[in-house]
Amino acid sequence: MSDMITADLVDLDLSADTKEEAARALAQRMAALGRVTDLAGFLADVAAREAQMPTGLDGGIGIPHCRSEHVTEPTLAFGRSAAGVDFGAADGPADLIFLIAAPAGADDAHLTILSSLARQLMNAEFTAALRSAGSTETAAALIRGEEPGGADDTGAGIAGAGDSAAGDTGSRKAGSADAGSEGAGTADAGAEGGQDSVATPAAASVGAATVGSAATPGTPGPAGAPGSAGVSEPAGPVRPFRIVAVTSCPTGIAHTYMAAESLENAGREEGVEIVVETQGSAGFTRLDPAVIAAADGVILAHDVAVRDKDRFAGKPTVDTGVKAAINRPGALIGEVREKAARGEVTAAVGGRGGADGTTPVERGGESGEGYGTKLRKWLMSGVSYMVPFVAAGGLLIALGFAIGGYEIDKAPSVTEHFVWSQADSWGALLFQIGGVAFAFLVPVLAGYIAYGMADRPGLVPGFVGGSIALTVNAGFLGGLAAGLISGAVVLAIQRVRIPKALRGIMPVVVIPLISAAVVGFLMFVVIGKPIASAQSGMTDWLSGLSGTNAILLGALLGLMMCFDLGGPVNKVAYAFATAGIAVADPGDSAMKIMAAVMAAGMVPPLAMALATTVRGRLFDATERENGKAAWVLGASFISEGAIPFAAADPLRVIPSSMAGGAVTGALSMSFGATLRAPHGGIFVVPLIGNPLLYLVAIAAGVCVTTALVIVLKGLRRPAPGATAPGTDAGADRPGPAPEPKPAVAAQGT
Repeated sequence: MSDMITADLVDLDLSADTKEEAARALAQRMAALGRVTDLAGFLADVAAREAQMPTGLDGGIGIPHCRSEHVTEPTLAFGRSAAGVDFGAADGPADLIFLIAAPAGADDAHLTILSSLARQLMNAEFTAALRSAGSTETAAALIRGEEPGGADDTGAGIAGAGDSAAGDTGSRKAGSADAGSEGAGTADAGAEGGQDSVATPAAASVGAATVGSAATPGTPGPAGAPGSAGVSEPAGPVRPFRIVAVTSCPTGIAHTYMAAESLENAGREEGVEIVVETQGSAGFTRLDPAVIAAADGVILAHDVAVRDKDRFAGKPTVDTGVKAAINRPGALIGEVREKAARGEVTAAVGGRGGADGTTPVERGGESGEGYGTKLRKWLMSGVSYMVPFVAAGGLLIALGFAIGGYEIDKAPSVTEHFVWSQADSWGALLFQIGGVAFAFLVPVLAGYIAYGMADRPGLVPGFVGGSIALTVNAGFLGGLAAGLISGAVVLAIQRVRIPKALRGIMPVVVIPLISAAVVGFLMFVVIGKPIASAQSGMTDWLSGLSGTNAILLGALLGLMMCFDLGGPVNKVAYAFATAGIAVADPGDSAMKIMAAVMAAGMVPPLAMALATTVRGRLFDATERENGKAAWVLGASFISEGAIPFAAADPLRVIPSSMAGGAVTGALSMSFGATLRAPHGGIFVVPLIGNPLLYLVAIAAGVCVTTALVIVLKGLRRPAPGATAPGTDAGADRPGPAPEPKPAVAAQGT
């Protein structure tokens, strides 16, 4: 720990009005010591993490942090601000600011030490000592846990945690309370370092290692009473309420461990035994099954998916975000106790969908969502799995055309004729590999729609139904129908009461057999042909589009591509376009649609890059850095490159992007540009019909979006007392930036 934080990395008079300025000031100290190799790149990584979720915590603490390839070694920088800096905490600005920087490949021992600091930030005495520190040397020593009567006495013990982590990041024997411990009967420094220390039934029985236990039987008692660690059960007939918990955050460095510390402290105050599994960057030790079996309730505090969530089936469960565990741990404990009192538990294994009674898609959403929202997520589940096949297959086909010419689709199979020295043979090889990849599009779409609805049992009927859709020429629409029908059939079968003797073979034999037969019958005999007729009619309609109708379609597709920059609406337009060219010989209209969609998708990031170049003072430093990357992202047809700008200023950026996208889509259709590849951006321009006019269409849309963004940002008036737009990105948006939607791998991400 001694080399992670030094006096040179401490600023007790931090002068910063915004979180961006605070991060820059502390990062400059890291760069001066050679800990950060690229200041701009590192700050961009910090900003990207901040965009996922504000890093301000109640109690006047800000913990901007990230893992970055621009960091040479794990480093801490500390700043103390007299005026305070807004990091998005509910109770106001932060005066204690920790910038935590970890290399992209940091080893577990260092991450363990970083996580121990995150835990100590929940210690009021520790933060009070930092607020009263009179010198940078004193503050650095407090953070390292070296100051006598300071951090060690307040329970920081970070140096001890480092020693423990360096030698053993696993669990320690229950009941130990050495220099790194927070008190008798609680975890030692190894537990504080981020490893879940309850890995054996013995540890569970004594309530040690990240367990807060009650000393008196039946009723909440004083937490951490001496001697309580060695008591396996209260003396009375009623034992303490037991909770197991999991905490995790996107970065896995700070919030994960702070939430664990907060829950443990609240558990001791409430007289409740809590065992926490921290699924952080330092790895995690699974809760022992015996500990889970003995638990009365479960708290899942997470912002990323909980690994092996089915372990907690059949328990009263509170599922929430990680910051809720930091800010209101007592309320979460109360919620899970109330659920236990009501007998409210999650579904047992073998119920509908997952072990908790939900499907993979529902587990990633919010409770109480309507069927319309779930339907959209089911469809997006299928599309997200399909898109990589589209990208790989489409680009291979495009390369085949580029090498062998447009007659390459008539070449014989390479298994029969392949000459190593002939370019045509290589072109045919690439084209035929791409064709095989394209053949998976509809089955994968159907299979993973069914998976989103009914979990793994939906895969077999989904893939079977999707393959039949291709056989009967029902195409993309047939795949959508097959996926939804497959999921519904599996869910219906799972609702049937089955004798216990047959339950073991249900997911392996019975459900796949019955569901595949039912879906196959429906697709072959009942709905396959009508859908094929509808697909054929839509194709004929598109082929007949010309003039104004084609231009309007291009404008509509452009609007959709730029509405949510990689979100569901964007994916619908993209899937519509790729479905049209996912055939051996796509029609001219389908290739025009694909060209319009890709052109419109390139507009937002290119426009943001241009705007930050020509009017940089309208953007803050982080946005200007993002603008440099947006040039490459936009040129590569990665619409998500504009997300940081849209998240920071949606009311100006999104309408401007939609206007430019509509112009580009309309012009591309009117120019008759065509495209056989579903991806590639400017790198597949040689494969585009009318390439010069195609580039003109893109340039026109970029100029429209850039002009609108500059005008709209120039018209805004900073609030009284706010800094100029060029220095404070938040002058126009007092609250934290909206969280951007996760980018599904649709356009290269």
